[in-house]
Amino acid sequence: MRAIFLFILLTCALATLSAQNIAIIPQPVSVQPLKGKFALSSQTAIGYSQDAAKPVADMLATKLNTATGYRLKTQRRGQIQLSLNAQPNSTLGKEGYILDVTPQGVKISANEPAGLFYGMQSLLQLFPAAIESKTAVKKSAWSAPAVRITDYPRFGWRGVMLDVSRHFFSKEDVKRYIDEMALYKYNVFHWHLTDDNGWRIEIKSLPKLTQTGACRVQRYGKWGQFEAPGIDEPATDCGFYTQDDIREIVAYAAERYMTILPEVDVPGHSMAAIASYPELCCTKDTSIRVNPGSTFAEWYDDGTFKMLVDNSLNPSDEGVYTFLGKVFSEIAALFPNPYIHVGGDECYHGYWEKDAGCLALMEKEGLKNSHELQSYFLKRVEKILQANGKKMIGWDEILEGGLAPEASVMSWRGLEGGIEAAKLGHNVVMSPNDYVYIDLLQGDPIVEPDQTSYKRVRLQKTYSFEPVPEGIDPKYILGGQANLWTEKVPTIRQAEYMSFPRAWATADIYWSPKSAKNWPAFISRMEKHMERADFAGRNYARSAFDAIVTASLEEGKLMAQVTTEIDGLDVYYTLNETLPDAYTPRYSQPLEIPEGPVTLKVVTYRNGRPVGKMIALPREELLRRAGQKK
Repeated sequence: MRAIFLFILLTCALATLSAQNIAIIPQPVSVQPLKGKFALSSQTAIGYSQDAAKPVADMLATKLNTATGYRLKTQRRGQIQLSLNAQPNSTLGKEGYILDVTPQGVKISANEPAGLFYGMQSLLQLFPAAIESKTAVKKSAWSAPAVRITDYPRFGWRGVMLDVSRHFFSKEDVKRYIDEMALYKYNVFHWHLTDDNGWRIEIKSLPKLTQTGACRVQRYGKWGQFEAPGIDEPATDCGFYTQDDIREIVAYAAERYMTILPEVDVPGHSMAAIASYPELCCTKDTSIRVNPGSTFAEWYDDGTFKMLVDNSLNPSDEGVYTFLGKVFSEIAALFPNPYIHVGGDECYHGYWEKDAGCLALMEKEGLKNSHELQSYFLKRVEKILQANGKKMIGWDEILEGGLAPEASVMSWRGLEGGIEAAKLGHNVVMSPNDYVYIDLLQGDPIVEPDQTSYKRVRLQKTYSFEPVPEGIDPKYILGGQANLWTEKVPTIRQAEYMSFPRAWATADIYWSPKSAKNWPAFISRMEKHMERADFAGRNYARSAFDAIVTASLEEGKLMAQVTTEIDGLDVYYTLNETLPDAYTPRYSQPLEIPEGPVTLKVVTYRNGRPVGKMIALPREELLRRAGQKK
């Protein structure tokens, strides 16, 4: 009996150890650790039971060979076997999979090739972090813990948006970003292709859109503080994708079971188009240039704004609809996605409200205000898209003045727009800026690259996001997105820094069961993926490990409070201009900040080792945080 008990105890211990080695993002639906491990060797073959499974098998072989230096082959039968179910498993749907890892071999089964692809991603995450290396790594053993995983997504729309108007990203950079998101089972790449700062897609029937609209004057420094273009200043900062580039990237994404959602932002955010064809706006101002990142609007505390330059298309001009017909017909032919995103956000109506043509149209159509005029415009655009076999989706402003009959809404100004659209029976993609705008600050502005963002979205706030509001029928919530605007993101390395780990958190949100959400467990998995990112040469932020410092005035005394997002961190501080470390005072209660030119310096440690950045806050900054100085 004692021997049996010890055997059971040992088996449980091995299973627990195996579970600790399983750190998959997004968290699978079911993970059953088993005894033992599968050892990869140079003699391992990767099998595919059907021809449709071969592309995934080839991709897996390439990935494994790159890191291990092996020359694994794909063939009909192998120790790693990929199989499509002869009879569909209703639990798995189109994207689910079952992954069985035993000491004898690995089997991934799914109803569709997409499921095999996602099963492959989970398998790769079972191998050591070095499997992410772009060059061969010498290791004595490559193994994966034995486990049975049954997995399928919570939402069918799992997206990430990249803005390529504010800063242009090369074709290679876009592919790299798609690869990085495919690792985490994202299936929608929202491509923000046009805006005030650049038109990035070739439209053959309208060549000025890229001849003029894809170029702006060169500026260096802080976005938003640049000088406006000079009258005769040459526009040398250029970039756009040819239609051949687009086809190549669309095919590249499709191989990774990702669809691309193109966005052409109208009727506002159209300065690049208007610079190319000034007749498209009410003022017909021929002096308008593509904006290089200079200020062209006044924003007020109540959320309203005034555009100093006419950057909106004229809804009363039939030529605008002819123009859009050409644009959307060419775009529709390039992108298989059933949707085209039309923007619809932040459209300034001031020029419309003074334009004789717009006023006449409003009177003719019985439109009560400029919001209804924008709705009229968008309903016309929807018909153009429908004529090209596409459906319309736009930011939640498209609700104002009346939603187009079959439009879907991407809710960004909180959840309210999505709730309203769902109650009206329209499909919704949730992407509220206060949770999933990954261009926003993720740590203390003192130590982050961008110190001027209007809002902060820490990792824990992102992870807390729930896409289905209480009382809303889930059938109308297609899923959600993380959105990366790039005013202050000039390189792919910075795009990675802003995306990760928050895009790891949203991967969990959009794929994993709601019941699986567990902040400490996510942090444990996140840290293992940081190690994987190191091997891949992928940038990421460690801001979640930094101290959070707030301040207040209590009975005339300036007090500093320090917290952390992650449990189990020790905070050390100094007030004497020296650097804090594990031998300086440990924070345990709010600190009174003395009078004088004092700087509070804090740093986080865990298990005796530093894990966060040092943050230095002069007394003046603490007073500002206490609301005493602007």
